[in-house]
Amino acid sequence: MGRGCLAGPLVAAVVVLDKRIMLLKDSKVLSKIKREQFAEKIKSKSLSCGVGWAWPKEIDELGLTEANRLAMSRALEKLSCDYDELIIDGSINYLSNFKNSVAIVKADVKIKAVSAASILAKVERDKYMYQLAKKYSRYGFERHVGYGTKLHLERIRIYGPCDQHRKSFSPIKEMVESLIT
Repeated sequence: MGRGCLAGPLVAAVVVLDKRIMLLKDSKVLSKIKREQFAEKIKSKSLSCGVGWAWPKEIDELGLTEANRLAMSRALEKLSCDYDELIIDGSINYLSNFKNSVAIVKADVKIKAVSAASILAKVERDKYMYQLAKKYSRYGFERHVGYGTKLHLERIRIYGPCDQHRKSFSPIKEMVESLIT
């Protein structure tokens, strides 16, 4: 989660589900409260789960594709059990070097384990961004969690980017370059 954000980490999650978790949905269609409730259920009832992070500096240094791969690999390292199949949401198989991995478009809507991973990643990232909001109160992270909203762009223009901003992403890249020249 957080691929399109201007600030904060990129977060990936992996979940090996027990068949008992039902009614999972894509994290984007759930309310914040429902996502948080599902995340707790996922953590307690899944066979194993892991969350991996790629930090803004890593995203800037590696690029988004490699940062995705890094976050996903870090999430997989946290699994405490084997898995039969590794399903990645989207059209790119970032982990093609792992056994039985496949990319499926809209997997977060079609496959419960991917829905669970999507929910867990979003909840963990949002929690982190709410904590950042305390340290960097002028940016309003608690409201936009790093996405390029009108408020966020306005705050970046006023205060400049902080160390949590992805300096390789537009429009931050252009702002930084204009300060240099």
